[in-house]
Amino acid sequence: MTILWGRFFRRLSFSLLFGLMAVSVASADTQKESTHKSYSFGVVPQQSASQLAKVWGPFLAEVGKRAGVDLVFRTAPNIPSFEEHLGKAIYDFAYMNPYHYVVFHEASGYQAYAKEKDKKLKGIIVVRKDSPYKHLVELAGKEVAFPAPAAFAASIMTQAEFGQHGIVVNTKFVSSHDSVYRAVASGLVEAGGGIPRTFEAIQPEVREQLRILVETQTFTPHALAAQTRVPKSIVDRVAAAMLSMSDDETGRTLLSALSFKNGLVTAQDRDWSDIRKLDLHMLEKYTRE
Repeated sequence: MTILWGRFFRRLSFSLLFGLMAVSVASADTQKESTHKSYSFGVVPQQSASQLAKVWGPFLAEVGKRAGVDLVFRTAPNIPSFEEHLGKAIYDFAYMNPYHYVVFHEASGYQAYAKEKDKKLKGIIVVRKDSPYKHLVELAGKEVAFPAPAAFAASIMTQAEFGQHGIVVNTKFVSSHDSVYRAVASGLVEAGGGIPRTFEAIQPEVREQLRILVETQTFTPHALAAQTRVPKSIVDRVAAAMLSMSDDETGRTLLSALSFKNGLVTAQDRDWSDIRKLDLHMLEKYTRE
């Protein structure tokens, strides 16, 4: 009888031991998963999703590796859809134009942490290289393409350029910067609005058919921002990783693919005061109480 009870208690002890080990392993796995949480990174769709993924995917993978977090590339079918996602704070991190930043900092809690170094954003108006247009006024009454109503430099500032000279054009909105350049190159429209970075990034066979007719005044460039729900420690690690990309060949290659030739620098909300002074109201629906 004593032997049987001894065997019973030994089995019970082993069961309890293995149970405790299983709980410890499960707890360790849960802790491991929590330290490797994925964070979405939304990129304004100035180009096609496939082209953006091609250049942003490797960049975010390297930044995530250096920061010790998983950054998942996200975009939207078009700029208005991207604005809706920002309005709902869907993205944890985002790369957005300066007007988007001013609006969605207030409306959705995005806080800038970086921007391009030694860079000012300007709009450009392009025409076909073989077109007869030499002066902006010659586009009066012509069809001109723009990416979206709230695309800051490519639409807002380029349309303002026409307005300042009293020139009325037939406005046509398309889905992206790339769509603008292709429409002009193919002769579907006489001219289009864009920015130097996306103009340089478009396929050479498209870019070679175009020339820049006019450049606008300059402003603070796009913002790299994080939603306030993201822990500050995570944002700081991502920011430090992005800034470190200029320090080695691998990082510089990935920055070059994004046309961030000067690298990135730390940014603060007040850097976009020049945009706020313009008192723009295209996205008022996101800022109403």
